[in-house]
Amino acid sequence: MSSPILCTGILFISATETEAAMAETAQDQNYEILTPPDDLRRKVRELTPREAKKFDPIKAAEAALNRLSGHFGSWMINETVTLLRAWETAQTEGMTEETVAPLFQAAHNIKGQALTLGFPLVGRVAASFCHLIETVPSPEKLPLQLTERYVEAIRAMVMEGAKDDDNRTGVELLETLDIVTTDFLKQFSPDTGGNE
Repeated sequence: MSSPILCTGILFISATETEAAMAETAQDQNYEILTPPDDLRRKVRELTPREAKKFDPIKAAEAALNRLSGHFGSWMINETVTLLRAWETAQTEGMTEETVAPLFQAAHNIKGQALTLGFPLVGRVAASFCHLIETVPSPEKLPLQLTERYVEAIRAMVMEGAKDDDNRTGVELLETLDIVTTDFLKQFSPDTGGNE
């Protein structure tokens, strides 16, 4: 067994040593260690010193994003379809923990991916929608009309390509939703004694 390498407080040991240590520990336990079938090291090649000098990981990442960017619109549409399906289920089955959870997850996914996919304005609408869902004390208290407005706003903005603040209609829609949401949520604020 070779000696581990200590580099700036991090202990590096080989995969073989790790597997051996895990196997020793596993003997005392009632479980099996599964090893992935593919070794990713076989999928890549080591750069030559000359290639390594020229390699810029940031440029490579930007190039990869640029190649993928043609798919961003369709990915955003797929996320919107997921949101619409969750909303349809909530409408049909009622606003419960079980129906609102997928609705929140879909909105949260859009919020998280919107900037990367080139739809920052849609991300802000989704963030406001998530705030509404998180702040209301129970799913039954979510206002159906306002919830529908959020879903429809996200759908429309994605379909129309309302990506950023250059789209005045999208900005006004976001501002209106924010105002209505803030007014609605005041009733649940501890300051107003409305934690119903």
